[in-house]
Amino acid sequence: MSAAKDGNPVKNGRTPKPVKDQKLLQKLARNPENLFAKPFRQQYGALCFRQKDGCSEVEILVISSRQSGRWIIPKGWPVKKKMPHESAEIEALEEAGVSGRSNSSAVGCYTYLKELDDGKVVPCVVDVFEIEVTKTDKVFKERGQRVFDWVSPEEAARRVREVELKALLAHFKPTAMGETEAAEEPLTSTNSGPDEAEAPGLVEEVADR
Repeated sequence: MSAAKDGNPVKNGRTPKPVKDQKLLQKLARNPENLFAKPFRQQYGALCFRQKDGCSEVEILVISSRQSGRWIIPKGWPVKKKMPHESAEIEALEEAGVSGRSNSSAVGCYTYLKELDDGKVVPCVVDVFEIEVTKTDKVFKERGQRVFDWVSPEEAARRVREVELKALLAHFKPTAMGETEAAEEPLTSTNSGPDEAEAPGLVEEVADR
């Protein structure tokens, strides 16, 4: 798998077609009154960064979603008995094999729409936690299922679809790290959120893992 010239990941030489995007849009158009009838579902995301060699500039890790192949950051449902920033750490480790120093305070948040296994589309809010990557594992849960790329904050903002996430990435400046350290023991997850389908992004809003 590789990245196309326009920044979108490609699989087997072809950029994924937004067929499912169109179906979800049609579904939303039929029942718009049900979309925000319930509270937003909570998720946690990891803004993984590293210092570029020999300078103070940073690079941000973007990964491809498993279904649509579009660019996202690691994110997922809250993990039972874990703090929010620890849930974000687990997502980064499982989806990208990276770990490091994190802060327990979120650097921002963004919203998007998600399709669940039962076909329902629910609004989600993602609290984002920064992780200064100090370790990369060669073996991790979702190895071989995604494309990875280290890019500038501006390029990361260009690649993702969600407007709020774009702003967060474009203006990202690392805070003082060291508030929390990566867990010494292996991280395991038991997601407390509902079963989910890997749904592609919908016009800056509907997205997937």
